[in-house]
Amino acid sequence: MLGTTAHPSATWVTHAMKNLVMDLDDVGCGARFLLRDRDGKFSVLMDEVLTEAGTKTVLTGIRIPRMNAITERWVQPCRHELLDR
Repeated sequence: MLGTTAHPSATWVTHAMKNLVMDLDDVGCGARFLLRDRDGKFSVLMDEVLTEAGTKTVLTGIRIPRMNAITERWVQPCRHELLDR
């Protein structure tokens, strides 16, 4: 379990990614891609942890205000089809 915090920092996010990678290794699976924005809390160290685990980090576009809405429109049907059974 990754845990939560009201005020995530770069250190906290990196630690959470390390925990995620270990948890995925424990169950014998991994992630090919991680789609993320350009927030400062996502550090280079976090990207290195993911790269070592074989996960490619894909950054969202710069100044594309509708990107979140378009992404959510794609994610929601996938979630319903794959997880709500």
